[in-house]
Amino acid sequence: MQVMRNDGVPENDAVADMVGQWQRERPDLDASPMLVVGRMFRLTDEFDRRLRPPFAEAGLGNGDFDVLAALRRSGPPYSLSAGELSRTVLVTTGAITKRVDRLEAKGLVARSVTDEDARGRRITLTPQGIEMTDRLMGVHLANQERLLKSLTETERETLTALLAKLAKG
Repeated sequence: MQVMRNDGVPENDAVADMVGQWQRERPDLDASPMLVVGRMFRLTDEFDRRLRPPFAEAGLGNGDFDVLAALRRSGPPYSLSAGELSRTVLVTTGAITKRVDRLEAKGLVARSVTDEDARGRRITLTPQGIEMTDRLMGVHLANQERLLKSLTETERETLTALLAKLAKG
């Protein structure tokens, strides 16, 4: 059980402590945005730490599962170009190439020449890649569910809407 201070903030809330320190040292500045942004950064790091182990246990490097998942959710034949993967996963084509190299070496994806352009390559999930992705996706979603268990359904819906609003800028 989490211990709360008199102001309703968890006792071990380092971000609230930082904001309090800034209020003391620079009362002319509004440090309150740190209560949101600082917590988001800390949560991102913590969520990443908690979500990564199943992928590491499966021998996947950082970002490898993102490629597998992008291919799997693209639907049959589970095939995309490097450019399409880059836009879907939001990393450079160079990063995609490195990830695909690792996944191809493990037999999880295969490269093929495109019919339209002999220079172009398609990356396709292998049957082994489909099986691993499907298995890990179940584990991944269960882990995400555990991370959110302290929120009610209404709180999750509210947070979803608020994060979508922030994402739109």
